[in-house]
Amino acid sequence: MCVCVCVCLISSVCRCRAQRDAGEKEEEARGELSLILRRLQGSGFQSSRREKYGNVFKTHLLGRPLIRVTGAENVRKILMGEHHLVSTEWPRSTRMLLGPNTVANSIGDIHRNKRKVFSKIFSHEALESYLPKIQLVIQDTLRAWSSYPEAINVYQEAQKLTFRMAIRVLLGFSIPEEDLGHLFEVYQQFVENVFSLPVDLPFSGYRRGIQARQTLQKGLEKAIREKLQCTQGKDYSDALDILIESSKEHGEEMTMQELKDGTLELIFAAYATTASASTSLIMQLLKHPAVLEKLREELRAQGILHSGGCPCEGTLRLSTLSGLHYLDCVIKEVMRLFTPVSGGYRTVLQTFELDGFQIPKGWSVMYSIRDTHDTAPVFKDVNVFDPDRFGQARSEDKDGRFHYLPFGGGVRTCLGKHLAKLFLKVLAVELASTSRFELATRTFPRITLVPVLHPVDGLSVKFFGLDSNQNKILPETEAMLSATV
Repeated sequence: MCVCVCVCLISSVCRCRAQRDAGEKEEEARGELSLILRRLQGSGFQSSRREKYGNVFKTHLLGRPLIRVTGAENVRKILMGEHHLVSTEWPRSTRMLLGPNTVANSIGDIHRNKRKVFSKIFSHEALESYLPKIQLVIQDTLRAWSSYPEAINVYQEAQKLTFRMAIRVLLGFSIPEEDLGHLFEVYQQFVENVFSLPVDLPFSGYRRGIQARQTLQKGLEKAIREKLQCTQGKDYSDALDILIESSKEHGEEMTMQELKDGTLELIFAAYATTASASTSLIMQLLKHPAVLEKLREELRAQGILHSGGCPCEGTLRLSTLSGLHYLDCVIKEVMRLFTPVSGGYRTVLQTFELDGFQIPKGWSVMYSIRDTHDTAPVFKDVNVFDPDRFGQARSEDKDGRFHYLPFGGGVRTCLGKHLAKLFLKVLAVELASTSRFELATRTFPRITLVPVLHPVDGLSVKFFGLDSNQNKILPETEAMLSATV
């Protein structure tokens, strides 16, 4: 009996120690991977390698050979070679956590068919129906930011904003606020581990990602079933409605699992990159007040902002936004200089030549969006934030299709790029017409590139409410303290 107990205790201790050691090794490996990714994505590191070896050079990622590719013509060959020269490559953890039914994980004819189904979600008609809802979500958010007595962490709040937009507007879910907050926390755990090492051990990042996925899918299934049962009183068709109808039109009615994977992919696509770009937009408007004022002048000229300063009544329309040319230039410049993702990965399907080098079958290729933007000869003073470079007088992006590719290109160009630009434009309009904001720190934070581009401290900013003359509205307590007795 005692021997058995001792053996069990020893076995238990050994298992715990093994789990602890495995967990420590996994954390070390994740740290190593993070360091490698930072080096791969770091502009200084890569620019020095590029200067030494050219626009196509060999490096390694976790012991595997990787070809790093920069330059419009080289990137064009990669992007236009999808399905025959190269194939999309996601880490195993990403493939498993996103699910097998997603557009990102599909290839060949399956990928083409899925894109046809999903493309209607981002049609002109669909965007027009989303627009009033997006504007309301942004207006409510900016009012909340202005009501906070302290500065806010813009990057964290932008993540909450884009998550809310995806849930409320894209998917049309009527989830109670408390449940929405819990779902957001679970989703953050999911996102943090999407690019983890695929080691399914207790306490590993991958296991946490699996657990978060399971919780999310349970919540999404509940929301989907409630939504399918309650179709009365809807004033617009959301993305999930369109997805279901589009799949029926193509003769492929979606299963519940496909719907859950589809909704999770929509949230994933709308979340991190849009939050990154939104944060970059606010930072650049803070850094360049002349750009903000020029944007306000355009809004006044188009009747969106009265000369006295207050915003005009009514919702925005796509036609109105399309006429705001300087706004379009601002968004383009944000996406050029602060592209959320550095590039994309592909697996070589057959050996081919690129810039005079043989790229062997089976190797991995990374095409760099950020490096291509930084080295494109069509852009002058590439490190300067200058929206006018996209104006009619200069049109620097018109000379060459692949010099400017913040949303990728080819058959895998970002399906939601028009929705992302729409969201950023509405955010910019609301910031320019209804908000005053200022940096809450002495200096601007440095930028990190992993997992997406964002300020290291999230960007601390104080927002103020506005009266009709665009003056700062003091919080009630502050107004009372400053009143004359």
